[in-house]
Amino acid sequence: MKKDLEVLALIPARGNSKSIPRKNIRDFAGYPLIVWSIAAAKQSRLITRIVVSTDDEKIAGVSLQHGVEIPFIRPAELAQDTTPDLPVFQHALNWLKDQEDYLPNMVVQLRPTSPIRPPNLIDQAIVLLADNLNVDSVRGVVASDQNPYKMWRINQEGTMIPLLTIEGIPEAYNVPRQDLPLTYWQTGHIDVIRTSTILKKKSMSGDVILPLIIDSAYTVDIDNQMDWQRAERCVQEKVLDIVTPHPKMKEFPASVRLLVLDFDGVFTDDRVWVNGKGKEIVAASRGDGLGLELLRKDTDIQVMVISKEKDPVVAARCNKLNIPFTQAVDEKDITLREIMKEKGLQQEEVIFVGNDLNDLVCFPLVGFTMAPINAVSEVKQRADLVLESRGGFGAVREICEMLIKKFPKKPVEN
Repeated sequence: MKKDLEVLALIPARGNSKSIPRKNIRDFAGYPLIVWSIAAAKQSRLITRIVVSTDDEKIAGVSLQHGVEIPFIRPAELAQDTTPDLPVFQHALNWLKDQEDYLPNMVVQLRPTSPIRPPNLIDQAIVLLADNLNVDSVRGVVASDQNPYKMWRINQEGTMIPLLTIEGIPEAYNVPRQDLPLTYWQTGHIDVIRTSTILKKKSMSGDVILPLIIDSAYTVDIDNQMDWQRAERCVQEKVLDIVTPHPKMKEFPASVRLLVLDFDGVFTDDRVWVNGKGKEIVAASRGDGLGLELLRKDTDIQVMVISKEKDPVVAARCNKLNIPFTQAVDEKDITLREIMKEKGLQQEEVIFVGNDLNDLVCFPLVGFTMAPINAVSEVKQRADLVLESRGGFGAVREICEMLIKKFPKKPVEN
């Protein structure tokens, strides 16, 4: 493909949403939803400019904070529930041409409602269009879950009519699915369209469309709360390789000298019982205690606790487990820096485990970070490793067993 192609990423994001109010700037797995599409555009090697088309000042503000352009505010009449894509893209291209004398060769549409994209998806689509001069657009598709040859319409008389028929196959709806043609569903992940297709053919696809087939595991189109929860869970579980706004995760360190643990939400499940006299009680795992004992016995790794909690339950538990601790800490990062300096530790020699937002200040200071599976969403997103266990239900034991396996104490030579 030509190296001098001008490729505009246009992210359409209107302010009014009926199904999920303010969804484009609502927090999705730690970042506003629109930021996931911005991150995908920034990851591309071939996109030369990124613009958000919005009618909403707050969406514009969030977009600007994340480094993209808002050269215009979209007119309200182009931000209605029934507004199709074409006039939105015609408006953007005509405005840029009239006001800036700027006209790209092709436009990449990135819908915020499809935030889960595989790496390099955008560049694959751009190259596909650039290398096929007779093609008007490239559209991302996934294999259909439900085959439309087994779908029906109901006529005015109330009887059923097959949605599709196949020449040579009578009653296709009664044929095994394996014998039917493969069908595909268009997703919102990616559309790459020649500018001439939009402005001259007055179409968002044109006549000749190439598919870019995407693994159906990435199928996400957020239209309601159930879609949102399913998509967010997919991100949190880290089962897919996706483009995220988060910094790149670190590799597991080659050497560890100190394990630093938060208390509430790591040793406990983050709940507390309070009696009528105000005395607090928490639940912890005995298995965690044995794990720490084995860690001390089988490795040279030191362990300590840094907690914001002031209740004496922290001291009582840590003393019983023979773990050094510091509690009633409001600024954990300052305390952690002081400890590392005092012990002469390098960043890459320290692991930090936390579960809530006040732990995030420690993440940049250490070589590796972990979070229990029941940590808050943003912490799990920024952690280098999400544990399989919950805080208070074996998270510390899981860490200890992992470290014992990776860093066993060297036998003493006689």
